Amino acid sequence: MNTFLKRTFILLSIIALGLFLYSTFVENIFAKRLSPKDTVEFKLNDLKLEVFYNRPYRKGREIFGALVPFNQVWRTGANEATTFETNKTLQVNGMPLAAGKYTLWTVPKDSTWNVIFNSKQYSWGVNAEMQPMWDPNYDALNIEVPVQKLPNHVEQFTIAFDNSTDNLYLTMAWDDVKIAVPLK
Repeated sequence: MNTFLKRTFILLSIIALGLFLYSTFVENIFAKRLSPKDTVEFKLNDLKLEVFYNRPYRKGREIFGALVPFNQVWRTGANEATTFETNKTLQVNGMPLAAGKYTLWTVPKDSTWNVIFNSKQYSWGVNAEMQPMWDPNYDALNIEVPVQKLPNHVEQFTIAFDNSTDNLYLTMAWDDVKIAVPLK
């Protein structure tokens, strides 16, 4: 019995060491993420909104029209598909959006952006060819909002809820660009 316990302990130690080495050197799980995950929430009375996304950095790169091409669907962040969840039906720029969980896609343009709420849940934002996994057949809502040029650069892609004027907006900002999606 004593020999059995020793062999079991050695085997489990080898497996644990192997998993640790794999995690450290192959998956690099202990390294700082290049595009950290973030979740933003908004709560007011019985309304609850939540956005999960990954926040890439600018790092001196030209963003819109270059890294993020104009007139093409963007996963709106990095890595996993960005999700938007609401527990109540909303008016988004005057159009109804039913309660539920959506993936959030955008089409950046020079003076406007299309913001797309898609009912399909995707495991990742892009496929192996780096093309968006977005399927337009599942679009629940597609709206167009104007671009606001910012006087200063935003280093890290940021999604937020802005209720500072008693009007609720879902905002997205990066580089020298900001958009605001009106919500009611």
